[in-house]
Amino acid sequence: MSEQALDLRRSAQIVWRHKTVMCIFAALGLLVCVGWTLYRPPMLSSVVLIDVVLPPSEQATAPAHAGVASISPIVATQMVIADSTPVLRSALRTIGSSMPLETLQSRIQVTNMAGTDIITIRAEGKTAIQAEETANAVASSYLASTRNDTGEQVQTRVLESANYASGRSLFSRLLMVGVAGGLLGALVGVIAVLAFSRRDRRLRTRDEIADSIGVPVLASIRVAHPTGAAGWAKLLADYQPGAVDEWRLRKALRLLDLAKVNLSSTEIGAWSLEVISFGFDSRALPLGPQLAVYAASQGIPTALVVGPQQDVKAAATLRTACAAPASPSSRLQVMVRDHDGGTGPQDAMLTVHVTVIDGQNPQVSHTTRTTATVLGVSAGAVTAEQIARAAASAAAAGRDVISGILVADPDPNDHTTGRLPQLSRSAHWRGPTRLTGVTVETTR
Repeated sequence: MSEQALDLRRSAQIVWRHKTVMCIFAALGLLVCVGWTLYRPPMLSSVVLIDVVLPPSEQATAPAHAGVASISPIVATQMVIADSTPVLRSALRTIGSSMPLETLQSRIQVTNMAGTDIITIRAEGKTAIQAEETANAVASSYLASTRNDTGEQVQTRVLESANYASGRSLFSRLLMVGVAGGLLGALVGVIAVLAFSRRDRRLRTRDEIADSIGVPVLASIRVAHPTGAAGWAKLLADYQPGAVDEWRLRKALRLLDLAKVNLSSTEIGAWSLEVISFGFDSRALPLGPQLAVYAASQGIPTALVVGPQQDVKAAATLRTACAAPASPSSRLQVMVRDHDGGTGPQDAMLTVHVTVIDGQNPQVSHTTRTTATVLGVSAGAVTAEQIARAAASAAAAGRDVISGILVADPDPNDHTTGRLPQLSRSAHWRGPTRLTGVTVETTR
């Protein structure tokens, strides 16, 4: 799983699996962009057109280049004057604004209308009124400066005052920026999720879990998630699997060779099953109890035994529920054992032992002996190394063969089989034979 290549289909499955994370990233991107837009709202602009009337001598000598619009030196000078510090300071006094001079300079743009002697003074503002007032104030300050000029007189006049402002509205900008921010956040979420998943060594598909130790997945079922002793008591009394899960539990019993246990069996206590799970994998803990409840519902005298656990906290509420007096109508016998070894209730034909081990240093009890042993894990919770360590500990404790694996809450996008071998075809059955001709014998 580590550093594995991600194809398009698997990437889509990973992204969909982490859709909550994607929504969080998208929401963060939207909020950041909307907040920045509200902090720095879009500016509106307004324009004043000023005509610079050149002296006759300048008009006669004005350069002209074919196909190229040229700017008269006088017009260029007037553009510099219109954007000068004295003109802008005077404009600030006119509008009575406390705006810093540097801010006003960043909001004023003086240009020349191509091919003409017209100067455009464009001013920006947070509102339409502010943009119009600023443009008109700068234009008035500039015109006053030209009238006070002691050199060669330059006639200027306003062709069009600033009487409207243009630009994108705040609502449209928020809408555009919000959508862009959400998409950008979602993209960042996709990259983050895929980058994390490439290094995620937890096993999610049945085939990956089976391949970890070469043991097939016997069944994958949805499990309940009790939150306390009362929840466990309700599960032990009322659990009823759906049609799909019921079929899978039936198949698991058959593959474990426990389906032959029935009411007519005389071997009391001869059949037992140990379900080993990890303390950190809380979703896998109900596998053993649910299997025991189902077996009891099929008329098999079944007992659930919760003995001393390596991870005490993980099974504490289950032990509490099993220690409480059982309901008279309960078909399942429960038993809490405070020491290793021993057997289940004497009148039980099938005993299911629940064992919870530590994920870092698994230690399976050496004294519990059962007919079959299975590992219970949930999809996306354990790694191949953790399963292998658990299997090795079970083998060291005398469980030479792990009969199979039970998977809790399988991934809905997992279409693998868990490497379950196909049933072998009966040796006594022969397929049809194709006949190419029939010899007919006649009698006389």
